[in-house]
Amino acid sequence: MLRSLHRTILLVCLAGCSSEHSAELVFAPPGEPLPGLSEAELGRFLFGKAVFDRLTTPEEGLGPLFNEPRCFSCHDRPSSGGSGGALVLKATRFVDGSCDLLVAEGGDNIQRQATPLLVAHGIHGETVPASATDTVRVTAPSLYGLGLVAAIPSQSILRHADPEDVDGDGISGRAGRTSDGRLGRFGRKSEIATLLEFVDTALRFELGLTTTMNPIEETLNGKPLPAGVDPMAEPEIDERGMRVLTDYINFLAAPPRERPALQSSRDSIAEGQTIFESVGCTSCHTPQMTTGESDVPALSRKVVPLYSDLLLHDMGPGLADVCGENATPSEYRTARLWGLRDRSTFLHDGRASSPTEAILQHDGEAAGARTRFQALPARDLALLARFLSSL
Repeated sequence: MLRSLHRTILLVCLAGCSSEHSAELVFAPPGEPLPGLSEAELGRFLFGKAVFDRLTTPEEGLGPLFNEPRCFSCHDRPSSGGSGGALVLKATRFVDGSCDLLVAEGGDNIQRQATPLLVAHGIHGETVPASATDTVRVTAPSLYGLGLVAAIPSQSILRHADPEDVDGDGISGRAGRTSDGRLGRFGRKSEIATLLEFVDTALRFELGLTTTMNPIEETLNGKPLPAGVDPMAEPEIDERGMRVLTDYINFLAAPPRERPALQSSRDSIAEGQTIFESVGCTSCHTPQMTTGESDVPALSRKVVPLYSDLLLHDMGPGLADVCGENATPSEYRTARLWGLRDRSTFLHDGRASSPTEAILQHDGEAAGARTRFQALPARDLALLARFLSSL
């Protein structure tokens, strides 16, 4: 812990002395806090990290149905707060253009583990409802830089939307919305508006913890849990605990880009970026946005090089699976490409083993960009891959 704190202080000092472009002020090694945090904010970050990494027990509210016993179990690559494997099983029903999240049958998140008290009743987890029309195992998303994403003004996101494809470029990104109509920017289907709600969703569905926002225990595929299997009073995590975890995610730095020493490597990356743009990838993977004013100086007016427009796009039938409350099975929020070089699997379900393989599976609104990518000569393909490996 002290070593991490000393490293953090050094990063803050270096950032404060830097004359680099303002985008540099959001980067730090994976899992480290944003440069420029105050001493109090840094303390909140470290406290939140300890809670994030800590194992939760059934006596503290874990379960009775859950997927993993701590946040770190899913978000551990390449460090705490990072991405993870395809651990989460989801199921939905999509009929006649309408999405059913199967709430009456336990919801779209299938909790696959059970605490000992529940196992004693012969119950080891939930099953996929028979009425589901599709399922998918989704990878855990990286949490790096999400405080910066939360600080981007809504109008900056909405200005990229073109749901009717008025400009005729084949790209018709649209804003994801929550059930009450707010702009969504988190979740694969852009169904979550704020980091606090993101944390609430993860605690309830992945750890089985009731919260002050949702104090009712989850059901077993829609049926009540047996008596006596949930010894902890509701809510199992209070508002302070929610804020602690939200602070940790809010203050996580963006993942740094590669900074090669050789000019030839820098030139290759720059050429690859130009090719990435010429193919049309930036029509959805917007290179950067800027945060608005914030009470946290480290989040205020910062350039955010996320390579995403944070909008929903139709990715074609090949990638279609579960639906969202306001998203079809083939619609997904544009993936953020920062931190790409630290990932080993790609796409929402981890089916691709390389960025190139992921690009080749793009369809729908991305079909044109994929076709142009496929037509590139070998040298340009290598340069584009070199650029992506630097993110």
